[in-house]
Amino acid sequence: MFRRTFWFTTGVAAGVWATTKVNRKLKQLTPESLAATAANKALETGQRLKDRAVGFALDVRDNMAQREAELGEALGIQESPELPAPRRYTAIENSDNPKYIEAPMHSYNRNEDH
Repeated sequence: MFRRTFWFTTGVAAGVWATTKVNRKLKQLTPESLAATAANKALETGQRLKDRAVGFALDVRDNMAQREAELGEALGIQESPELPAPRRYTAIENSDNPKYIEAPMHSYNRNEDH
């Protein structure tokens, strides 16, 4: 009697475990779940690529500044050139062109009745 109860309980437990595993796998294979997984992987890959690109750009900037200093030393250029003062007025002002353009009176919607 005890043997039968043991094996019955073991079979029920194995059945529940297998059913749970199969249901989880089926939920993972639904189109929505697959799309969400693909989107998450794409976001992770994009983030990794962005981090690598930013790191590469920073390395290039550092090496560029170092090389500029080396070239400046080799050529005997020690000070940076003076930049012109910023303008405080517009170079060309167009008074014929209004700042705000009014919307046209008619619609370009082809779906409305004429």
